Amino acid sequence: MGALRKPLAPGRSLDGFTLEEQVHEGAMATLWQVTGAGATQPLLMKLPGPRGLDEPGSIVGFEVEQMIMPRLAGVHVPHFIAAGEVDGQPYLVMERVPGASLAARLGGRPHPPDEVAGIGARVAAALHDLHRQHVIHHDVVPGNVLFRGSGEAVLIDFGLSRHDQLPDLMAEVITQAMGTAAYRSPEQVLRVRNDPRSDIFSLGAIMYELITGELPFGSTSSQAGLERRLYAVPDPPRALNAGCPDWLQEIILRCLESDPARRYASAAQLAFALQNPGQVVLTERAERSGRTGFVSAVGRWVRYATSGAPAARAVSRHQGAVPIIMVAVDTSPGGEALALELRRAAQLIFHSERSARITCVTVRRTALAGRDPGVDAAGENTHVRHVTELKRWARPLELPAGKVSFHVLESPDPAAALVAFVRANEVEHVVVGAPGNSPERRLNRSVSARVAAESPCTVTVVRLPDPGGPVCGWGGGRVGPEER
Repeated sequence: MGALRKPLAPGRSLDGFTLEEQVHEGAMATLWQVTGAGATQPLLMKLPGPRGLDEPGSIVGFEVEQMIMPRLAGVHVPHFIAAGEVDGQPYLVMERVPGASLAARLGGRPHPPDEVAGIGARVAAALHDLHRQHVIHHDVVPGNVLFRGSGEAVLIDFGLSRHDQLPDLMAEVITQAMGTAAYRSPEQVLRVRNDPRSDIFSLGAIMYELITGELPFGSTSSQAGLERRLYAVPDPPRALNAGCPDWLQEIILRCLESDPARRYASAAQLAFALQNPGQVVLTERAERSGRTGFVSAVGRWVRYATSGAPAARAVSRHQGAVPIIMVAVDTSPGGEALALELRRAAQLIFHSERSARITCVTVRRTALAGRDPGVDAAGENTHVRHVTELKRWARPLELPAGKVSFHVLESPDPAAALVAFVRANEVEHVVVGAPGNSPERRLNRSVSARVAAESPCTVTVVRLPDPGGPVCGWGGGRVGPEER
């Protein structure tokens, strides 16, 4: 590829796009704000930089982005506008997401735990959305994370990405591991490119840096240094920052496990943990306090050398195998029979999807207006009572530790609360009970009908075998018709 016949300058037109301002000039790529294509929002054009013209990885990366970006949608990626070539050089035009990247926030200092968890949860939600679209990012670094004004994380730069349904051009052309060394996963070191849990490792490295101000494995790019992460564990965050809570250390070190099978099974499950710290099951990871010793490091190396590399799982097979399953349980009196049917359905689903996480949810119906006392006539805390009932409901399932959590939502509108929970936690399967055939059901649209209609995922509606069974009341209210 040769240089552009005319130098880039404000006012120049390229394929109908007018250059306005250069916003970035790097060795591998340059970015220009442009107008054109009838767009009313700011646009960004990406072109190869001076070294990008000669680097095979950069050239292939442009081809990869041109293939992948038109297939992506949603708030977690820049909106694709156009792609093409000018004087034999590729270009991409996309939405310009305003604001600085996450790299600008780092500053080499520890950040508050709540801030780290909030950032991590938003990036995990973005990764989950990307993985659902059959893409593994493979370059999850602070500089490739932006945030919309509305709060959502936006992932950029898909030059190293792997689309499960497209040719992996990067693997065909490049014979060495790619990506920023400090955040590179063990799978990337081994050139395994088809496991989405690789992105979870990289996000763990970002969160480690946010909470400690340091990188978990340093910034070395030597092969020997990179191979340490195949068997080594980083110093626990609390050894570097005593203010790191045990639940956050548990989450970060789980993300940084060398074996992907020991990490979170999906980015959605990671986001769930970060948003619900009280539900995090603590292991010995949370208890670590000292720096890693030489003897334990040698022991891990021996175990790695004798066991070999872990197996990877392709993104298309991985996503459907690790859902968050929400079971909506009515804990009010009169719903016992339906609750039993729900438990049977949940047990069947969990046994067919062993990597799934079950989250048991009920809604405490509150008043539309006025202060809700939060206690019943006997003075008992109703929130605590509902949690106790949920745990009693789930006990016969005998779910493994860490595979189940319990949530009591409070709302005057149970259906709206359940759907909001589904959306906020990237739930992929809802199990909800339907009321029996009753006058109340004919008079009122049921909770289950609205959950089935409005949830952006699979919904299993469970009915009582006997149509004359008890009505599902959702905290004492009566609910009614039609389920999907």
